[in-house]
Amino acid sequence: MSRVVDHGRPVRLVASDLDRTLIYSAGALQLNVPDADAPRLLCVEVYQGQPLSYVTETAAGLLVRLAAETAFVPTTTRTREQYGRIHLPGPPPAYAICANGGHILVDGVSDPDWRRRVAARLTDECASLDEVRGHLRAVADPAWLLKERVAEDLFAYLVVDRAQLPAEWIEELSAWAEHRGWSVSLQGRKVYAVPRPLTKSAAVREVAHRTGADEVLAAGDSLLDADLLLAADRGWRPGHGELADTGWVGPRVTVVPERGVAAGEEILRRFLAP
Repeated sequence: MSRVVDHGRPVRLVASDLDRTLIYSAGALQLNVPDADAPRLLCVEVYQGQPLSYVTETAAGLLVRLAAETAFVPTTTRTREQYGRIHLPGPPPAYAICANGGHILVDGVSDPDWRRRVAARLTDECASLDEVRGHLRAVADPAWLLKERVAEDLFAYLVVDRAQLPAEWIEELSAWAEHRGWSVSLQGRKVYAVPRPLTKSAAVREVAHRTGADEVLAAGDSLLDADLLLAADRGWRPGHGELADTGWVGPRVTVVPERGVAAGEEILRRFLAP
């Protein structure tokens, strides 16, 4: 059993998406202020020798506080390898959730019992990954398809030329996937096809049980975060992203008006508020 937060007071578990929620690539920063007024940035991810993701220096300080005052659980669709490139300020989290709930990391190591439970649900409740990958290959157009990838043998995604991707293609794929127990999400240049039983909320419930959490707070920007936000006691979404584009709202979810890296900073403030 991993360590948990214990300050002699109720445990607040904070489950947050990472990309475009807490951390931002250069293209997602949205620094819509004069250059002289732009915040100082801290790089938190390097890929192939190049800086890739950032937080503001203010957000870095808030992350250190978050790690000290709550049970902070990074909750991402990234694979374990992709998550491993991120180095957030503060101590490494005791728990992290990767592959959209497919892996619970306990002190950096995937919990084998959770992985077996996920595999059993996927077998019982939805079409196979091979069937979905075959369909994606059949209907994707080489004119806009850049890459086809599988994440952790759990779900598939395409990297596309967004400008050439027909809007109706996403709608048609979503309808096809729905009847087979899968969901489709368009995030930036990536089209995700994810089994419906594979959810962040299920993994967060498991971690909340293990930590004895009294309250769960959550944040996210994409449709793959909707179940997480709905399951939390309180949730926040930024003023940008897939949820904002579709006008998505939830009964205990607050919209943070800020966009880009400023939204990540504000979400951290909300997590730490009484």
